[in-house]
Amino acid sequence: MNFKNSGLKRKNRYIAALLSTVFMGVGQLYNRQWVKGILFTLLNFFIVLNSVSFLLQNLQGFISLGETPMEDHSLFMLVYGLLSLLLVLVVIGLYVFNIFDAYKNGKLRDRGKTPAKIKESFRNLIESGYPYIVLSPGLIAIIFITILPLIFSILIGFTSYDLYHLPPGSLFEWVGFKNFIEIFQISAWKNTFIRVALWTVVWAVLSTVTTYFLGAVIAVVLNNPRIKFRKIIRTILILPWAIPGFVSILMWRGMLNTNFGIVNQMLNLLFNLEPIRWLQEPFWARTAILLVNLWLGFSYCMILITGILQSIPVNLYEAAMIDGAGPWQKFRYITIPLLLFSIAPLMIMTFAFNFNNFTLIYLLNGGGPAKFGYRGNAGSTDILISWVFKLTAEKNKYNYASAISLIIFIVLAIFSVYNFTRTKSFQEEEMLQ
Repeated sequence: MNFKNSGLKRKNRYIAALLSTVFMGVGQLYNRQWVKGILFTLLNFFIVLNSVSFLLQNLQGFISLGETPMEDHSLFMLVYGLLSLLLVLVVIGLYVFNIFDAYKNGKLRDRGKTPAKIKESFRNLIESGYPYIVLSPGLIAIIFITILPLIFSILIGFTSYDLYHLPPGSLFEWVGFKNFIEIFQISAWKNTFIRVALWTVVWAVLSTVTTYFLGAVIAVVLNNPRIKFRKIIRTILILPWAIPGFVSILMWRGMLNTNFGIVNQMLNLLFNLEPIRWLQEPFWARTAILLVNLWLGFSYCMILITGILQSIPVNLYEAAMIDGAGPWQKFRYITIPLLLFSIAPLMIMTFAFNFNNFTLIYLLNGGGPAKFGYRGNAGSTDILISWVFKLTAEKNKYNYASAISLIIFIVLAIFSVYNFTRTKSFQEEEMLQ
């Protein structure tokens, strides 16, 4: 009899886990954790079991996206289905936790120990899981404010949601990778996408390089102690950064006006040049956007690089002077490596930001001027993100816009991760040894 009881005790973990698998909370009751078992049982009985039909109905609508126009609404069914899928994952997580908890406490019984009471369980949860408890409100907010809308936007790219499929009058459906295939197969859309994408890459590279280059040149010059009134000059050069960006962009839009803008008037006065069509011709419009971005961004880069230069130990330059190094050698072998070590990750982040710099492109010229043969109202200065906005706001091509947005995300993610992991800052190399 004692042998049988001993064998039974050694199996408490399996019995408790099996009971909790059959019905949530029963394993805890078997382990004599009465409060925890009752709570799990009530949760299973009143919430989980009662919501099964509701969840299944929404998940079914998530798959079909509606069958009867004016009665079903594909957008709502997609949203409810996505929320139901999240709730199903939460329920599965609770169920797995319930089974694991029953197994763990059954294992304690097998070892002759008594499972923790409810007060002790809460105390252990607070002590060991305090960081997770503190982070959980923010995590929940991120899930509902960021992750779910992001997933919803991605899913739209796999549907037929456009001008001709607007619910509730006309339902849309799942089409798989059809939108992605059409973007690269239909010649007009393909040419537009490739040209806009190429300009987006050129714009992101030039806008990043020019701002950091000009900021670095000014920072290096003003870092020379022989320059007088350095503080006053820095203060004046910070002013473009201090003015709100959208205000500066709208001011530049007026100053670049062909007939009345002060830029053309100054060029005519100083160099007797004919008025330049800054915002009407593709080449000059792109040039204007790069110049305005340079005006907006060089101040930040100057201040950033100034701080990096002033943090370089002076003894490095003194040691180089003792070894006979000149100004150019000190700049090349000390200043530039340490500067690149610090700003390389920031340049990658700036590139990603400029890749999606919708504000400047849209406010300065609305992506114009218009380009013959471009689809989806794309203009000569449109980048991918501003073109996506036009596809949604002006053409109601939500499916194509979502597909292009997903392509942007994948390209940027691969580029950023690859280049960031290759920087010496990420690899934590000791540059000062």
